Amino acid sequence: MAHSAQLGLQNAASPIMEELLHFHDHALMIVFLISALVLYIISLMLSTKLTHTNTMDAQEVEVVWTILPAIILILIALPSLQILYLMDELNNPHLTIKTIGHQWYWSYEYTDYQNLLFDSYMIPTYDLYPGHFRLLEVDHRIVVPMESPIRMLVSAEDVLHSWAVPALGIKTDAVPGRLNQTTLITSHPGLYYGQCSEICGSNHSFMPIVVESMPLKYFEAWSKIMNT
Repeated sequence: MAHSAQLGLQNAASPIMEELLHFHDHALMIVFLISALVLYIISLMLSTKLTHTNTMDAQEVEVVWTILPAIILILIALPSLQILYLMDELNNPHLTIKTIGHQWYWSYEYTDYQNLLFDSYMIPTYDLYPGHFRLLEVDHRIVVPMESPIRMLVSAEDVLHSWAVPALGIKTDAVPGRLNQTTLITSHPGLYYGQCSEICGSNHSFMPIVVESMPLKYFEAWSKIMNT
């Protein structure tokens, strides 16, 4: 959950988000080194007679500033492609959940259960209990078992939506007539909040998402109650 005056990203609650945080730090360090090098060269050009020599036209310099960017791009691309593969590839999921975006609420269907489906609406401000977050709490949370690979199938019924939970590293577009897939794995129990991240209409800001992660035995008890 984000907090006041937070500068960085939310704490990771899934293995995928942990990889995204590592990649963020990796890319940020490369950007910092490039910026420092450019500022150093600019300072040399301003304080010396570097521009009046043949150094700027040297063949060696041209080779360096051609090869070096290529190496930097490879260092960024390889971990990026690895994370993209981990986010898309999912073999033998323990659970499949179908998410449908509407104007302006979400519908969830646990396809491995016969009658486990429900709509999730935002709770109005006047109905909130102490400890609830305004504009983020819903009447029916999506409940998932902890440390279990889950296939999320995301679509929409009317207009474009986007199912996004920052702490889990998930942001998947919900497109009418198309079924997108993403992977959801929670590493520890808790509540994880998100919102629709697509401008889908006048009530776009009132489509919150709440994912509740719990141990498997508690999830099984919850599913039995909801499936009756």
